[in-house]
This record gives sequence, structure tokens and C-alpha cells, in this order.
Amino acid sequence: MIRTSLSHALAPVAAVSLALTLAACGGQSSGDETTSGGSDGGASGSVAIDGSSTVFPLSDAAAELLTGENPDIDVTVGQSGTGGGFESFCAGKTDISDASRPIDEEEEVPLCEEGGIEYTELQVATDALTVVVPADFEVSCITTEQLKTIWEPAAQGKITNWNQVDPSFPDQELALFGAGTDSGTFDYFTDEINGEEGASRSDYEATEDDNVTVEGVSNTPGAMGYFGFSYFEENSESLKALEIDSGEGCVAPSAETAQSGEYTPLSRPLFIYVNKKSYADKAAVAEYVDYYIGNLTEIAEAAEFIPLNDDQLSETQSTLDGEL
Repeated sequence: MIRTSLSHALAPVAAVSLALTLAACGGQSSGDETTSGGSDGGASGSVAIDGSSTVFPLSDAAAELLTGENPDIDVTVGQSGTGGGFESFCAGKTDISDASRPIDEEEEVPLCEEGGIEYTELQVATDALTVVVPADFEVSCITTEQLKTIWEPAAQGKITNWNQVDPSFPDQELALFGAGTDSGTFDYFTDEINGEEGASRSDYEATEDDNVTVEGVSNTPGAMGYFGFSYFEENSESLKALEIDSGEGCVAPSAETAQSGEYTPLSRPLFIYVNKKSYADKAAVAEYVDYYIGNLTEIAEAAEFIPLNDDQLSETQSTLDGEL
């Protein structure tokens, strides 16, 4: 199943929470964007978002809910990858950047400084980066060392069959699908599994669109891929999530194991980065962000993301209240 619209899944959330959030968001206006132009008395104007394909469904769901109640807010959500998103964000082309890793201190922070972009980082969910195979494949658990054997640069052109990784694995050609190099998922996976960010074999089907990986793994015998947990949840009938053994036994990805820290090393935080000037000057941006964070747990659960725990949620709300 390819992820398209989440409106049907999230409709119950909107009915109760949206009115409460919108009532608390009024009072800002700037330029041609006001709080009086919407059909419900809310803000009007545009919100531009780009970045992580992992965070995309969550930000898109928040956009669908908000614009369903206030069609005078126009939200566009792209998915060029975390790196591509930061490039646009630091150039002032977007108001919000979705990210599946923190902003890079050496390259992206200076880029934003050069562009005069001041921002606030808000954690919006927790993710269990999930390694998947076809639903009927024989393997159910894999160690981090075996993943490294498959994905490290030295494996290119050499590790082409599952039984080369472990004699107990089937005699089956190995086909690989995964994140493109602009993806924060690629950065995180290569760092945690191969020991160096960006270090990976390149003879695999790389994409910034996780739906391509879903289709590739689902329809290819012996395939392996990786992406955020929500994409596995949406496609669990055609995919199997491999349990990961990092030295303490096999652990399946889930909300519980990611929040508890058991699912190592592939549990990770997910973020949005908000342009402070956009939030201050554009009522539509402020209303979108306030709605997003004000209803974060409900949206995350309905969109099959792993919600923040109480402490993380409190920290995100405090950051929003204190910095924006």
C-alpha cells in the first residue's frame, strides 16, 4: 500500500483538537497575511515546508487537518530529503524544514548563518529506523555486524547473496534498496551501522521517496531496504521488519522499544526546524506550527508515528513557548 492521504485516518483528531488549538492561536498579523481572512476567522496565507521523506507524512497530515478547517491557509510540503530541505531552508526558500537528524554543525549551521536564517528546533516524534524484507522471506533477525557486512563500502560487488552474510541464511540473491544521499535516514543509518556518516556501498536502488523502497522490496525476492517505522506500519502486509541484534538479543522495532531505548542503535528523534522570522511575521506559519505541536500526540498516533513521551512532549512545548 502506497501512502497517499491521511485525512481518513486523522479525521477524529480534527473534530476535537483543532477548534481548541485555533482558538488559542489568534492575534498575529503581518503584511498580506492576517488572522481575519479565513472562513473560520483564522489566518490566511502560505506555509512552505520541505525536507525529510520520513517526517513528510506527519507534517503533511498536520497540513491536511489544518487546511481542512481553514482553506485560506495554503500549506505545501515537499520531501527532497533532510539535506535538500536544509539547503532550501537556509536559503530562505521555505518556512519549515523537516529533518530526520539534527542540523549539521559544520555545513548547515554556517549555511543558515550566511543566509541570515534564525531557527528553532522542535522534536515532533521518535522513529525506529526499520530494516525490511519481503513478508514471506525466511530471515527474521539480523545483527548489526551482519548489516555492516551487507552495507559497508567494501561489500560493493562482493556481497551479492544472503548466504555470503551468514551460512544459515538462504541461498538467495541480495537486492538492496535504501535512502538517497540527501536523506537524513541515509546519514543516520550509515553512521550507526557502518561507523561513518555517508560510508555506504553505492550499488543499490537509492531514492528520496520511501514509497519506491516499499515497492522495490515488496516485489523483489531476496530484497532488503530501510526507512522510517511509519512506512513499515503502512505496508506491513507486504513487508517484514527484521529484528535487530546489537549484542543484547533480537529486538523488533516498535513504539515501545524505541521509546524505552531497547531498539538500538536505530531509534532516533525526528524534528521540524522553524524559521523564527516566518513564525513572527506570517500568521499562517504561526497557526500551522501551534496546531502541529498542540496536537502532536494525537497526530503522531493516528499517522502511525511513535509519539513523544511526556518529558519529550513537555520539552518541545516549552521550546515553542520560549523561543517562538
